Amino acid sequence: MRWLLLLGLLTISTLFIISHANATTQNLTEHSWIYNQGYMDDMRIYQTDYGFKGQKLVTGTRGSGTVSRTIDARVYGGFEAGYDQLSVREWGVFQYKPYSPSLTQSDLKNALCAKNYEVGSVMSESYSEIRDLVKDTTTIQDDSVSVYEIHSEITGTAKIGSRVQRKSTSVPAYVMGGTYMGYTNMYIDLETGDASILTLTCP
Repeated sequence: MRWLLLLGLLTISTLFIISHANATTQNLTEHSWIYNQGYMDDMRIYQTDYGFKGQKLVTGTRGSGTVSRTIDARVYGGFEAGYDQLSVREWGVFQYKPYSPSLTQSDLKNALCAKNYEVGSVMSESYSEIRDLVKDTTTIQDDSVSVYEIHSEITGTAKIGSRVQRKSTSVPAYVMGGTYMGYTNMYIDLETGDASILTLTCP
């Protein structure tokens, strides 16, 4: 499955399991929930190997309206024993509603970028045109694991991005980017490393 686009009211549950040899171990666990009233444009790419090898899944949402969505994903790739697995469950409620930005803009901004070169991960968040922002971000990093926890509630514009790539010669196991305008309440828990098993749940 190469592309998965979401429209209307849907519940999606997918599970892909395959055996395949790869050179670099990459593990990723994501639990995320978002509620957006306004406009959003985001996409996630999960994969375990290059080209036509391994497992791949792309999911995205774009447009104006009200969206409530939960994603639970696990990527295990590159084991020398030849065991690659991609497991993604996405649940969402989508309702169209026109969105018009407010006429007066705010110059208040906030940003954070965390990188872990040993694990091969980066997470960035930025907020602009802030009217109201409640932010709770936690990062835990060492030479074998990265944990990013983003809990934000904003009226304004939020941009979130992340990439997980164990080595320059390995395939990115996870690429994510999103822009959210209007009112947004989000929870993102992302863990990657040599043995990434994240058990935190989303509301």
